[in-house]
Formats: sequence, C-alpha cells, structure tokens
Amino acid sequence: MKIWISDTQTQSHRLVRLNCENHSDYNYLGDLDDEALRKFLQEVKIDLAIEKKIKLLHYYGYLHLFVIHKR
Repeated sequence: MKIWISDTQTQSHRLVRLNCENHSDYNYLGDLDDEALRKFLQEVKIDLAIEKKIKLLHYYGYLHLFVIHKR
C-alpha cells in the first residue's frame, strides 16, 4: 500500500497523519506491506492496537495518530 505521511512533533505531542493518497503537504513514506506498516507503527508508539490501526487504514484510506509525550 502506497502511503504518504505528515509528521508534526512538539514538546507535548506528536501528530502522525497517514494517507493512501498524495497530498501537497505530505511526504511519500513508501509502498509498505502490512509487516512494514506494523514495524513503522511500533516505532511511533509501542502500545498501539496495531492490527486495528492497519485495518482502519485499509478501510478508510487514512489514519491520524495523536501521541501525547509522557513526562
């Protein structure tokens, strides 16, 4: 699945937006299979429900992850 990404990080949070269509403010992440996508999501946040997120990305064509940095 071809995936484009927009990744914004601040001191308090990280917003990762994945999309299956090209957008002007997104960067091409690559043509990822489910295993590569699993590895990427684990790098973003270890305790995600990864299989559920992959299903949502396949179904809707986009996925937004809002990760709050723990202090």
